[in-house]
Order: sequence, then C-alpha cells, then structure tokens
Amino acid sequence: MKVPDISLPRLEMPRLGLVAFRRRIIVRAVFLLLAVATLALAVVLLQDEKERSVRNYESSLGKTLAEVSARLRHPAGQMALLNPGRTEQQTPLRPLLLPYAALDFDDQIKAQQAVETAGCSVQYPDGSSICVAIGNNPYAGGFIYLVGSFQSPPLVSRERGELSISDVHRARVSLTQGGQTQRWIAPFERLGEPDAPLVRGRLTGFVDDRENSEALPLLANPVRDFRGLLWQSGRCADPQGEIASCARRTFFSIRLPVEAYREALFGNKRPVWPPADLDGTLVHLQMLAPDSTVPLFDSNAPGATVPLALSDLSHALLPGETLVIGKAGAQAPAITLRGKTEGAEVSSPWLARLIARLPVDSVAPQLTRRETIATAAGNYELTLNGNARSGEQTLGIAATRMSWYVGAMLAAIALAWLLIEVSLLRRVTVLTRRAAAVSYNVNAPNVEQRLGALDVSDLRGRDELGILAGALADLLQRVKDDVKRESIRTRQERDMWHAVGHEIMSPLQSLMVLHPQAGDTSHRYVQRMQQAVKVLYSQASPSEALQAATLQVDGLDLDQFLTHVAANAHFAGVQDVRYQPVGAPVPVRADEFPLEDVVTHILRNADRHRTPGTTITIDLQQSAGTAAVRVHNQGEPIEPALMTRIFDYGVSGSGDTHGGSAQPGQRGQGLFVARTYMSKMGGTIEARNEDGGVSLVLTLQRVG
Repeated sequence: MKVPDISLPRLEMPRLGLVAFRRRIIVRAVFLLLAVATLALAVVLLQDEKERSVRNYESSLGKTLAEVSARLRHPAGQMALLNPGRTEQQTPLRPLLLPYAALDFDDQIKAQQAVETAGCSVQYPDGSSICVAIGNNPYAGGFIYLVGSFQSPPLVSRERGELSISDVHRARVSLTQGGQTQRWIAPFERLGEPDAPLVRGRLTGFVDDRENSEALPLLANPVRDFRGLLWQSGRCADPQGEIASCARRTFFSIRLPVEAYREALFGNKRPVWPPADLDGTLVHLQMLAPDSTVPLFDSNAPGATVPLALSDLSHALLPGETLVIGKAGAQAPAITLRGKTEGAEVSSPWLARLIARLPVDSVAPQLTRRETIATAAGNYELTLNGNARSGEQTLGIAATRMSWYVGAMLAAIALAWLLIEVSLLRRVTVLTRRAAAVSYNVNAPNVEQRLGALDVSDLRGRDELGILAGALADLLQRVKDDVKRESIRTRQERDMWHAVGHEIMSPLQSLMVLHPQAGDTSHRYVQRMQQAVKVLYSQASPSEALQAATLQVDGLDLDQFLTHVAANAHFAGVQDVRYQPVGAPVPVRADEFPLEDVVTHILRNADRHRTPGTTITIDLQQSAGTAAVRVHNQGEPIEPALMTRIFDYGVSGSGDTHGGSAQPGQRGQGLFVARTYMSKMGGTIEARNEDGGVSLVLTLQRVG
C-alpha cells in the first residue's frame, strides 16, 4: 500500500509531543520486547545447556576412556598398540606384529579367524585382502605370515616334476630386508580329490633367482621352510556367471622363512623382538593366472584401506581432550593423541565468546583419568586429559545451527513490525499530523489560505483509518465552505461600509456649510464626525479601521484642552464634570480631535458606571517628561479579572452578568478606541480601583 506524502510546505505544522505518538510507541515497544524476550530465551537455554554439559562431562570422560580401553583390549586394538608407528598404508607392505605367538597357517578357518579378529588385513577396492605379519613370540620361528583372499577363475594345478609354470596358477613373493631382496616363485599343486567342491592345494616355493621367469631350473628344489596353501570355494562370486569359468573366492595362507630373523633369535641369548628393522622389511605378493603376466592379485595395488591404527582413536576424543599412550617401564616416548577438529563444523566466534561468558557452577577445569592395558608385549598405560569446558565448542556448533532459527524468529518479528508500520502506523502518523494541522491552522489569521493547502481526502479508504480520514475530510470541506462564506460576507460588509461612509459624507458637507465659523460649537462637532467617517471609510470593521487610522501628532496645551472638554461635556450627554485648571500651559504631544474622542469615551464610561448624583472629576498631574490626566468616578470597582480586558474590542466594563462581554446596546468599543489612539500618540491608559470608585489615567509625553 502506498503511503501518501505527509509534507505540506505551505502549512505550519505544530510540534507534537510524545503523548501524541503514545500508541505507536506502545506498538513498537511490544515488538521490541518480543525481540528481547526471544534473545533472552535463547541465552537462558544456552546457559542451561552449558550447565548440563559441564555436569555431564566428568562422567562422560570416564566413559570415553572405558570405550578406548575396550577397543584396545580387543586383538585389533592390541595389534594397534603393538604397531604404534603405523599411521597410513605404504607399499610395498611392512609386516605387523600380531597379538598372537604364531598363526596356525595350514588351517583355513583358524587362519582366517585369526586375521579377522586381529584386524590386520589390508582391504583393496576389488574385495581382495592380505595380512602381512609376524608372531609376538620370538621362539615361534622367524617367519612372516601372508594371509588373505582374492577372486580367481578355477585354479589350474601344476603336475609334480613339470618345469614350465606359465600355464598354472602361481604366487610370486619378494622380501626386501637390509638392502637385500629374496624372491620366491610358488606354483599351485592340487591336493585331495579332483571333483571335490572345495579346491585345496599347496604353493610349493622355489627360489626365483631369475626374476619373472616362466620355468623352473632343471635341478630346482623346493624351499623346505616355505609353506603356502590355497583354498578355493566352489560357488561363483557372480551368481549369473558360468560355473565352468566364473571367478571364485580364493583364500591363501603363506609362511615365509626369514633367515635373518632366525639367526638373530638363535644367535643371541636375549633376542630382541620384534626386530628393530621391522619397518624396513618390505613384502610384495602377486598371484598370477595361467598364460598371463597380469596378476590376479597384487599387494602393491593402489586404493588399499589400512587396518586400525592408534591415530584412529582420536575420533573418539572431543576437541580439547588428549590421550597419552605409553608402555610401562619403557624408554620409548609416549604417543599423544588429540581430539580432532578437522572437518568439524565451525561455531560462530561471537557465540563462542557468549558461551564462554555464561556463568556456571564451579568445577575443576582439568580432569584426568588413567587405565592400564595388558598385552603379550607388556602393559600399556592410558592417560586421558580433558577440560570441563571443552564441551563449549560442541555447544557452540549446536548454537550456531540454532542461531538460524532464532534469526528467523527475529526476522519474522521484524517483518510483522514492518507490515504494521507501513500499513497502519505510518497512516496513523499521517492522519495525526493532518488532524493536528487542521486544529492548528483553523485558528490562524489567514485561515482561508492555510486551509486551502490542507487536504486529507487522499487518506480515504474502506478500513477504519480510511473512514476516519473520510470523516475528517468532510469536516474540513465544511470548514472551507464556511470560511468561504465568511469571506464573502466580509467583502459585503466592507462594501456596505463604503456605501454608508459615502452617504454620510454628503450631509456632513452640507452641515459644514451651515456652520462655517471655527468658533461655532457645532462646527467643531461636525469636524469630528467627518474625521470619524474618514477613519471608518474603506475599512472592513471598526477595529481594523481604528488600528489603521493615521494621526497628526503635534503640540497641544493640555490644560486649555481639558478646560474646553469639561465645559462642553454636557453636549456629549455627560453632566457634572469638574476640572480645576492649573492656570499655566501644559504642552504635550497629541492630536486634538482623537484626544477629545478618548476623553469623551472615558467620560461616557464613567457616567455609565458612577453612583447617581456624584461628580466626575478630572485632574492634571505633571512630571519631568510626562503629563497624566486622571478621570475619576464614584461607583463599583472593576473586577480584577477585567482590569486589563476592558480595553479589548467588544469587552464592556459592566461584566457582572456577561463575563466582560458587551451588553445589549453596547459595542464595547469606547475604551478600545481610547487605548488605540493613546498608543498612536505615544501615550498610555490604565484603570485603577481607588478612592471609592474607578480612575482612568491617561499619560502623554510633554513637549519642551
């Protein structure tokens, strides 16, 4: 909805106080309180959640350590403890230290369960796996175990004594240690019944002096300590494949003899186990199909997934927590794991500062929990350190997510306020200011011009405010019509005064011809009548005429003037007027005829209000720069409330029943004329209640 422009440049707009906008202030305050209450509720909830997290953190720290301990007591966890330096997969593979003394490698079920329980297998994208490891007991022999599985078509076996191995399945193994590399080639030889559903055979190992050769030497002998077995399932890995040629899951178990380990074990009284150069031992295994150089399985294939490592335990820690793992009594440095924050959601900085400042019950800032893990290689001590306020980051992340909902609520409140502001409050403001402008300008002197520039018809509408605006527009139009009619009446009155003045001037001119002598008393009064008509001529009202009159101020003998006025007062209908001349000239600045009108009006007013039978006295008092004329009559005093108002136009001194307004037959004009003329002559007039009656004092400036 378009809000009309409230600017009215041609109008004087009154200053409206806060009371005029109280409703708008209340509405805005309500929306402000809603916004503040929403924020306060969010802060209270944050504080409550922080207190809960601090109280629960101490018990959760113990649960975290118990969870980590349970994982480390499992064979997979013990293997991670025994191989602390492994953090990522490297090729060629390095042997791992198993939590077992040795593997029962010639039993498929036992070997498979052992590597799965220990979790030492490296997983490949095609589903293959391999575990390269050694036992934790040095006296089980210096062997490296290779246990895993891959997919292969039906196995093709080598006949004993046959030298060519290119047309059979075979394994190629290399071991690099101390800069030297050993290689074995092991063709598959089937065992058991040919038609058995489970194919079982052995891998007979030969030293592969000729790298990648496809035939055995003429006098080649198998390596006695090299042992390898293959088991192949009878079911196809792909149910839709042809049974004769489909790929099947094949499980292998190989034991590699390592002469360096055997010599170190039996050559020293106290063998060092695991070997110091275990991380430098590299193992590479390939499973080859008949008539193919592309391996069915290659342990160096990319994309392998590593087994459990100690670094993986950091995911169980909260940000700010540290887990120290060290072997009891060992000189090796302990391993420190920290709660990871990589990839975690980021909390808002200002929310984090707010949460940190929220008060909570005092708790120990640093908490420590300890646990001991027993393994075949010795005891390991776990120390978990936590901070009671470490949960603030997690709370900050949750608060950051929730802040969007709080922001949405605040936005909804702001939108509701904006809608009310635009559709209601601004229209109320416009209507209020327009109404105030009507009230303010309707009493202005140039009301016709001001109201002509004021219009509220653009605020009309069918709603509540539109109806109020329509009513105000109708009333304003009614006022404009009344002002227009009053203006027409004033112009007609002015024309009437013009006509009356013109008609009166003609007989007055004739009277001046009949009384041409200046000493004639009638001549003087005819002159006064002509001057009064000239003053009123061409004016809209008597008050405007008197205020617009121009006087000829000159020197005047006030003593002689008062003597003449007192002597001729009976011609104006005022009897018993007494003045005692001072006997010397008293020159003042005045215009004779207007001053005579002033004194005559005062005498008539005194005559109207004096006690019957009493005398009106005129006194003349002189000072250094002024002369004061005091006209006194006996009678009722003037009410204090009317003391200054009696000189206003339309106010009569006898205001007992009319509150100061002129009674019927009286215009309340005489004292107004007196004050106006005295002001134009540079003098003053005032009323006093004194000497049992009322005195009107005229003060004029002396000349010379």
